[in-house]
Amino acid sequence: MSEETGRAVVRLLESSPSVATLDLTGGAPELHEVFRPLVKAARRLGRHVIDRCNLTVLSVPGQEDLARFLAENGVEVVASLPCYTKENVEAQRGRGVFEPSIEALRRLNALGYGRPGSGLLLNLVYNPVGAFLPGDQAELESDYREELGTRFGVVFNRLLTITNMPIHRFAAQLEREGQVEAYMSLLVNHFNEEAVLNVMCRSLVSVSWDGRLYDCDFNQMLDLPLMRHGLAMALDSIGSLTELEGLPIATGEHCFGCTAGCGSSCGGALAREGRGP
Repeated sequence: MSEETGRAVVRLLESSPSVATLDLTGGAPELHEVFRPLVKAARRLGRHVIDRCNLTVLSVPGQEDLARFLAENGVEVVASLPCYTKENVEAQRGRGVFEPSIEALRRLNALGYGRPGSGLLLNLVYNPVGAFLPGDQAELESDYREELGTRFGVVFNRLLTITNMPIHRFAAQLEREGQVEAYMSLLVNHFNEEAVLNVMCRSLVSVSWDGRLYDCDFNQMLDLPLMRHGLAMALDSIGSLTELEGLPIATGEHCFGCTAGCGSSCGGALAREGRGP
């Protein structure tokens, strides 16, 4: 994301007072030069800021002050931790990831993150290692809290469960394993109407690095832009986010990933388990 695009995001926040949250994501958004200016600008405007953090970035040389920066600006940290065991975490995210992740959580805890009364939110993200739906979010959260607390002294606020979407890298894995049809059948057969009411594309706008607009991050990955009058939309084509209200949402087969079982969004589960069609 260029500095110009970052400034355009801030202008859009200024002209859209109903937008309460700026959610920053990527492989490691904290490493981008636009990250800290965006955080500071959004906080000056009174917006809540979320950092989708892979945790290991806190141990990258040059980022020694990152955890304190996040705390001083009241940034909510949503951290990827697909399991509480080393074997499962490193099977999904690579060798050597687990220990730095635990150390990062301890560092955040030391600054008050995840602790009652601090106001510093630390939420963890679970997604399955394989081609199946996440378990019950409340039960998994209880397991995480017990295991991380007992084994490592780590505390957090909430656990968010997210379904693996059948796109890009995971789609390639399904193809290699011959599970594409089986996984899509799993998602379709567990369709939950209740989850549709709360899917993130109904209230979220995803902004790409070049300023183009999408209904969600998954549509951005698939290059399914938000359209108006047959034209793809971008930051420079609108004056306020209110202009997007009522526009059609781009959908595809991958959308069953957000509506299966308890549902899935950037905020975790969406509903009670559905029975499917």
